[in-house]
Amino acid sequence: MAQDTAQGGNGVLPVDDEGYVVDTEDTEERETAYRERGTSRPITVVGNPVLHKECKDVTAFDDELAKLVDDMFASQRTAQGVGLAANQIGVDLKVFVYDCMDDEGVRHVGVVCNPVLQELPADRRVLDESNEGCLSVPTAYAELARPDYAELTGQDEKGEPIKVRGTGYFARCLQHETDHLYGYLYIDRLSKRDRKDALRQMEEGTPRYPVVAND
Repeated sequence: MAQDTAQGGNGVLPVDDEGYVVDTEDTEERETAYRERGTSRPITVVGNPVLHKECKDVTAFDDELAKLVDDMFASQRTAQGVGLAANQIGVDLKVFVYDCMDDEGVRHVGVVCNPVLQELPADRRVLDESNEGCLSVPTAYAELARPDYAELTGQDEKGEPIKVRGTGYFARCLQHETDHLYGYLYIDRLSKRDRKDALRQMEEGTPRYPVVAND
């Protein structure tokens, strides 16, 4: 059960008794509110410079950031994604949004600014070798081993400190989106052969959502 601590009371989401955000309540209502205020933007694809460098820290938690978050949720829904980083719509800021199920079928919806993944002790590093895809590498998929548990620290869109944790597919999402904000795509973690294969899949496929072509 969630408790409304000082941190949770000042922030966007409540926190549990261990200090982690409770991002599983009122998910439909919250996602709809963000999305309906936002405007969908086209997705930036691999090769665009904004995807291949570390983004700037969020320092202004203002109306402009709130509008960006709304647009990100709208863009994520258009692209049928489960997570979206700001640089995937061409914005050089460390913020991502997510609307992702975990392996138990529980839906998580939230926003993280300035995320920092926490190092896991060896006994928590159980690797999951599931397929992974990316809206910025449309129509391509590849197996990629990642820990099946992740936790990160950061701030919410009001600037309040938060902690987020996830297992299974949601853990993969948290790692994938944080990677984006530091200039890494999932294909950068593949072998040269698998990376080449993913780019071939992308070349042969047709995105189901608007993308920004690289000139």
